Amino acid sequence: MSINKTRGFLYWLAKFLGDVNAVKKGKVKQRVARRIAGKITGRGLGKLFK
Repeated sequence: MSINKTRGFLYWLAKFLGDVNAVKKGKVKQRVARRIAGKITGRGLGKLFK
């Protein structure tokens, strides 16, 4: 298994565990909103520095 596959799996696992934690705490709406905001910000910065 390559390092990139391992790293990708670990990032996926962290995201999944964060989702589980949000469900337990009842904070799913906040998590979804923050993930959307993060994606928008990341895309904007990506276009800015391209």
